[in-house]
Amino acid sequence: QVHLAESGGGLVQPGGSLRLSCVANASSTAIGAMGWYRQIPGKQRELVAKINIRPRGITDTADSVKGRFTISLDATKSTVHLQMNSLKPEDTAVYICYSRVVSQYTAAWVDVWGQGTQVTVSS
Repeated sequence: QVHLAESGGGLVQPGGSLRLSCVANASSTAIGAMGWYRQIPGKQRELVAKINIRPRGITDTADSVKGRFTISLDATKSTVHLQMNSLKPEDTAVYICYSRVVSQYTAAWVDVWGQGTQVTVSS
């Protein structure tokens, strides 16, 4: 059973930085995509950034974080990072790791979600 382990959330002042990390307990060869979404209670989940491994090098980043957030992938360790700079109060949310992996039982692609880590930007 695939599990995503998230870390790096916390409280930071506006203009500060945080680095989120997510590790999947799956072989890198079984992962098709990894990234981050965020959600505020009562609102829809939204994409922050993700990397599509196949085809390689394809990233998808929300306009609201372009130039401030950078996603990176360590494929050999099945780990994705999100470097968040110049944080704003509007960035406050639960950040949820995402991965698309091949099921070990059916060989079909399945979407896997982490439990989420809280990011709070406040003075």
